[in-house]
Amino acid sequence: MIRVVVVDDEPMVRAHLRTILGASGTIEVVDEAGDGAGGVQAVLRSRPGVVLMDLRMPGTDGITATEQIAKLADPPPVVVLTTFDADQYVLRALRAGASGFLVKSTPPEDLIDLVRVAAEGHTVLSPAAAQRLIAASADREPTRDRARQAVASLTERETEVLACLGEGLSNAQIAARLYLSEATVKGYVSRMLDKLGLANRTQAGLLAHDAGLVGG
Repeated sequence: MIRVVVVDDEPMVRAHLRTILGASGTIEVVDEAGDGAGGVQAVLRSRPGVVLMDLRMPGTDGITATEQIAKLADPPPVVVLTTFDADQYVLRALRAGASGFLVKSTPPEDLIDLVRVAAEGHTVLSPAAAQRLIAASADREPTRDRARQAVASLTERETEVLACLGEGLSNAQIAARLYLSEATVKGYVSRMLDKLGLANRTQAGLLAHDAGLVGG
């Protein structure tokens, strides 16, 4: 059973998500909160496998809460909820440590599947959505310069793996493309995240986009 915490300031949204996810038979909403501070407490209290986090809330917003959750020991993946997929708040949340995002209008069956994907440690973010977000960034040039400086510290093979993460590839897909074993790819990803000071694969994928390793 996948344990989920839902954080949203709208009680109707929380109830809607609880109903949809509960109907799956494999996902249970174990706790909920109406603001970011309450969300962090719910995570500490209930130790979920996935957090669904609204961005705009009174008091502590979703970006701040995501940053705080990402700093916990063994943090759960945080998937942010948004109304528009080109929302700059989403990009800030992803940089803060969120592992992906969902548009609130996502159909119920897709929502269930994406929560399962997040629980397995995968990115809930399409490469096309990442490109739209990056393209909409106001500070594009300085961001690209900083990203390229960071990537310069990587080996050639690490850079290749990073570019694959930017395309949203799984470890198995990266292994097939680069003629490596999955275990070797996993080791590359782990060392690369540590070297770059990144929280997860999503942040690495965004860095690949920022540095121009992925088209556009």
